[in-house]
Amino acid sequence: MKPQNDLLSATGTTIFTVMSALALEHGAINLGQGFPDYDGPEDVLKAAADALFDGRNQYPPLSGVPELRAAVAQHNQRFYGLTIDPKDEVLVTSGATEAITACLMAVLNPGDECVLIEPLYDTYLPVVKLLGAVPKLVRLTPPDWALPRAELAAAFGPKTKAILFNTPMNPTGKVFTAEELEFLAGLIARHDCYAICDEVYEHLTFDGARHIPLMTLPGMRQRCMRVGSAGKTFSLTGWKIGYITCDRTLSANVAKAHQNLTFTTPPNLQRGVAVGLLKDDAYFAAIGTSLQAKRDRLAKGLADLGFGVLPSRGSYFITTDFRPLGFNGDDVAFCRTLTTEAKVTAIPVTAFYASTDAPSHYARFAFCKGEAVLDEALARIGRWLAERGAR
Repeated sequence: MKPQNDLLSATGTTIFTVMSALALEHGAINLGQGFPDYDGPEDVLKAAADALFDGRNQYPPLSGVPELRAAVAQHNQRFYGLTIDPKDEVLVTSGATEAITACLMAVLNPGDECVLIEPLYDTYLPVVKLLGAVPKLVRLTPPDWALPRAELAAAFGPKTKAILFNTPMNPTGKVFTAEELEFLAGLIARHDCYAICDEVYEHLTFDGARHIPLMTLPGMRQRCMRVGSAGKTFSLTGWKIGYITCDRTLSANVAKAHQNLTFTTPPNLQRGVAVGLLKDDAYFAAIGTSLQAKRDRLAKGLADLGFGVLPSRGSYFITTDFRPLGFNGDDVAFCRTLTTEAKVTAIPVTAFYASTDAPSHYARFAFCKGEAVLDEALARIGRWLAERGAR
C-alpha cells in the first residue's frame, strides 16, 4: 500500500500518554502529566450542569456562545487593560492546543519561517511542519532559562512570519520579564510578523512574578493572538475549553481555521466557563497562592532527597536535576525506572526538545496535586533511594 503521511508516521505517541500508561500499569503516582487530582470550582461545575437542561444543546455559534465571549473580553479588560470586542475579537476553541493550531493555520503558508523557543510543548513543532512552514529553534539554557537575545535575533529574517511563544512556560516554569518581552516585541515589529502567545498558565504565577501579555506592549495589539485555557485556570483540563483573543484583522482567518478543525465546542461547558471568568479577583489570586504552596512542598521534599531543584515561577511544573542522586542513565531511563521501581512518574525533559543534543539529566514533576499525594510520592522516592543505597 502507498505510504501514509510521512510526518505523522514518523511522530511517536506523545510522552505524556506513554508515561501515564506506564504509571497506570505499575500503580505509580502520576506526577508526569499536568492535570490536577481535584475538581474545579463548584459554581462553575453547577453552571455547566444546569446548562445541559436549558434547551440550548444544538450547535452553538462557531465563535463561541455570547456569554463566554463577553466574559473573555471582560477578563482581558479587568486584568490587562485590553479593550476587546467580544463579537469580532474573541474565538472559543476545543482546548488551547486547537487554539494554537488554528492561530498557526491562520498566518503560516508553506515555506514561511516560524520561530520556536525550546524546551517547548511537544505539539508545537509537528503542527508547524504539517503546515509546511520552517521551524527556527532558539534554545533556553538551564538553570536560569535566560532569553538568549543574540540567538533570538538571529532566528528572525526575511521569511519570518510568526513566533510561537509560551509564558508562563512549560516545562521550565519561566515567566518572561517586561524587558525580555520588550526585546521580543522589537523583533516582531522590525520583521513585520505575528505572535501566537500561549498564555494558558496566565494566573498560575509565584513569588510575586507578574504575567504580562505580549499583546499589551506598544504595537503588538494587531500582531498577537493570545491563547487562554479554562482547563488550567479552573482545574478542568478534561473540558478542553480554550479561547483566543486577537485583533479583528486576524480573527476572520483564525475562525476559518477553527471551522475546519472542530467548528464548535460544547455549549454547556462554555457557559460554565463564562461563570468562572466572572469570579471575583480573590479566586484568581488564590489559585496562584495555593499552587505556590504545593510547589514549595514538592521542591523542598525533592531537594531534601538530593535532587537539584530548578526555580519555577509559574505553571504546574518543577524541573529537577537527578545527577546528584548518582543515577547512571539518561532522563528517559530515569523516569521509567522511577515509575517501575519507586512507583512515581515524572516526564523526561528531552521530550521538550527537537534535537538529540538536548540536556538529558532533567526530569519534570507536576505539583498540581493534593498535599497527601505529594507527600506519598516523596515518601516512595525516599524509600526507593534508600533501597538503592543499600544494594
